[in-house]
Amino acid sequence: MNIKNNIIEAIGHTDLIKIPSLSELTGSHIYLKCEYQNPGGSIKDRAARQMVLEAIESGQLKPGMTIVEGTAGNTGIGLALVARALGFNMLVVMPKGQSLEKQRLIELYGAQLKLVDPCPFADPNHFYHTAKRLADQQADYWWADQFENTANAQAHYNTTGPEIWQQTDGRVSTVVSVSGTGGTIAGVTQYLKKQNNTIKTWLVDPDGSGLYHYLKTGQFKASGDSFTEGIGIMRAVANFKQAQVDCAINLPDQDLVALSRHLLHHDSILLGSSGALNVAGAIFAAAQGPKNQHIVTFACDLGERSFSKLYNPKFLQDRHISLPPDNIQNLFNRYKTMADLIVTNS
Repeated sequence: MNIKNNIIEAIGHTDLIKIPSLSELTGSHIYLKCEYQNPGGSIKDRAARQMVLEAIESGQLKPGMTIVEGTAGNTGIGLALVARALGFNMLVVMPKGQSLEKQRLIELYGAQLKLVDPCPFADPNHFYHTAKRLADQQADYWWADQFENTANAQAHYNTTGPEIWQQTDGRVSTVVSVSGTGGTIAGVTQYLKKQNNTIKTWLVDPDGSGLYHYLKTGQFKASGDSFTEGIGIMRAVANFKQAQVDCAINLPDQDLVALSRHLLHHDSILLGSSGALNVAGAIFAAAQGPKNQHIVTFACDLGERSFSKLYNPKFLQDRHISLPPDNIQNLFNRYKTMADLIVTNS
C-alpha cells in the first residue's frame, strides 16, 4: 500500500510532462515539471517542508511556537500548510498588491496575514524586514527567512534535482528557471551538474529584477517592472549564491502573456506568470542551442493564482500589454536573433 502518513509526505514526486506544441516548434524536447501538483499548489511547498523540518531537528522551532515569514505568497502558503499539519501557528507578512487568490489561501490554512505597503528593500518597512522584526520581538516566534536559509536550496538538491534526473533517464541537457529566492535554481543545478557537468543552466529574469544585470556586470540594477510575483532579486542572497548559472536572459511580460495563451489553447496547459516566463525561457534556450535538446523547466504554481493579473484583460490593458495573434513561431524566430542579449557565466 502506497499511503502517505500526512499531507507533507505528499510534497514532491511531481510529474514531468512534454509540451507537444513547443517541442514540435523548436525541434527540442521541452518538458514541464508540474509543481502545482504539490498539496499547497506550488514549488515552494518543498522549501517550506525542508526549512521547518530542519528547524525542528536543530531545536530552533519547538512545539507551541509561531512560524513567521515575509513572502509574496507561495512560500507563505506552503509554510501555512506545513505549520497547520505539524501543529504550529503561522504569521505571514505580505506586501499589498499580490494576488487575492494567494491571500485567501493563506487565510484558509489558518495563518494570520499581515499586509504591508510595498516599498524598496532599503526601507525598514519592507515585508522582509517587517517579518524579521516581528520574529525578533517574540521569543516564541521562529523566522523562516527563505532568502538566506539554505534549507531552501537543500530541498531541491534532495528532491527536485534527483526527480528530474530519474524522470529523464539522465537525458536532461538544459534546465531553465526564474529565481525568487534562488532556492530552486541553486539546489537543482548543484545536483544535476554533479551527475553531468555539461548540463546547461539558463536563468530567465523579468523586467524589474536585478539578477540579469548582476550576472552581466556584478552590480544589481533593474529597469522597468513586471507583474510577476515572487520573481527577481535586487541583492545577493545565500540561496542564489549557490546557483550554477551558465546563461541568463531578460524577457518582458509581453512574452509570457503571449505564451500563456498559446499553451492554454494548444496544449490545455494553464500556467501562472512565473511558469509562463519559465517556458518562454525554455523556448529561448531552444532557439539559441542545437536541435534535440532535453530542456526542463517548471510550472511553479497553479495558473488560477494568476487569474486577477495574467488572465485579466482589464489589468493587462491598464499596463498597456496587448494580446497579440497566436503565432508563437514569431516569438521563436525573434529569440533566434537575440544572441547579443545573452549573459554567459564564463
